[in-house]
Amino acid sequence: MGNVFGQLFRITTWGESHGGGVGVVVDGCPPLLALTEADIQPDLDRRRPGQSRITTPRKESDTVQILSGTFEGRTLGTPISMWVRNEDYRPQAYSEMATTFRPSHADYTYQTKYGIRAWPGGGRSSARETIGRVAAGAIARKLLRERWGVEVLAAVTQVKHLRAQIDIERVTSGEIESNIVRCPDSRVADEMIRLIETVRGEGDSVGGIVTGIARGVPVGWGSPVFDRLEADLAKAMLSLPATKGFDIGSGFDAVGLKGTEHNDPFRSVEGRVRTVTNRSGGVQGGISNGETLYFRVAFKPVATVMHEQNTVDAGGRNATLKGRGRHDPCVLPRAVPMVESMTALVLVDHALRHQAQCR
Repeated sequence: MGNVFGQLFRITTWGESHGGGVGVVVDGCPPLLALTEADIQPDLDRRRPGQSRITTPRKESDTVQILSGTFEGRTLGTPISMWVRNEDYRPQAYSEMATTFRPSHADYTYQTKYGIRAWPGGGRSSARETIGRVAAGAIARKLLRERWGVEVLAAVTQVKHLRAQIDIERVTSGEIESNIVRCPDSRVADEMIRLIETVRGEGDSVGGIVTGIARGVPVGWGSPVFDRLEADLAKAMLSLPATKGFDIGSGFDAVGLKGTEHNDPFRSVEGRVRTVTNRSGGVQGGISNGETLYFRVAFKPVATVMHEQNTVDAGGRNATLKGRGRHDPCVLPRAVPMVESMTALVLVDHALRHQAQCR
C-alpha cells in the first residue's frame, strides 16, 4: 500500500479511523532541530474534529506524543515516531457499512482490491489518516522557517459558488485564522459560514477550493522531467482525501490567454533576477524561480450525506443506504492545515535534495 511519501525527508503514516490510534514515522529530519510536542500540537488542533459548529462533532483531543527521535528537546537525526490516541470512536455507528457500500467512498474499491477493509469510519481511507501528515508537516514547516526562511500558508478561497479575493503576497495567518471557515476575506467568510450551516441542516455537504502559498522559496528547488516541483505538489495535494483538482499559478485560466499575455517578463532588481508578473506560480521548468509559490486545490462535497441513496451490498444486490455517524458538512476549514502540511513536506524534501546536488 502507498503509505510512504518523500525521498530524503520521508514519512510513513499508519493507523485506522476507529482503531487504537493513528500516527507517523518521519525519517530524514536533520539533527539538532529544537522539537517538542508543543511544536506539533497547534497544527493538530487546527485539523482536529469538533473545533467549531461547521465541523464534525466527533470529540477528539488529538494529543500528540513523540515516541522517538528526540533527546533533551532536539532531534537526533534518527526516525521520529509520533502517535495520537483515538478517544471518541464509535464503530457501531458504521455497522451497516460492513456489508453495504457507501456511494462515492472507498468501500467498494478497497473491498474489491484487498478482499478486506476496516469498515468502521473508512479505516485508512478516512481523513483521520491525515493526522500523521499534519504532525510530520509541522516539523517540516519549522525546519523550512528556521533554516531557509520559508513561510507556508493556506486559506479557503471558495465554498461552492462563493469566492474570496486574497493577496498572496500579503495575506497573514492571523487573517486566515480570524474566522472558523479560515477565509481571510471577511466580506465573504460570513456568507460561507451561513451556507455551510444551511447545507448541514439539509443533511447535505458542499466543496470548494483551498489556496496554498509558500513565500521565500529560493531559486533552484525542484528538478526537470519527472521530479518537477509542481508535479510533486500535485501528487501531494491529490493524495489528500476528497481532492478533485490541482492547478498552479494561472492554472486552467491560462488557456484563455495568448503567450504575450501569459509570459512573466524578467527584470533586474538590485542585481537580483525577478519576474514582473507571477503567472508561473513561482515555478518554471519544474524549478522554483524565487517568486511566491501559489496553487489551488479543489475539494469535492463530503461523500457522506444524511439522505437515502441507491447502492449495492457486498453480494452485488441493489440496496439503499442513508448516512449515519459524525461528518463534516464541508471539509475545507480542516483541510487548510492539511494543505499546508503537504506543501511543507514537498518543499523540505526538495530543499534537502537541492543541498545534495546543487552547484
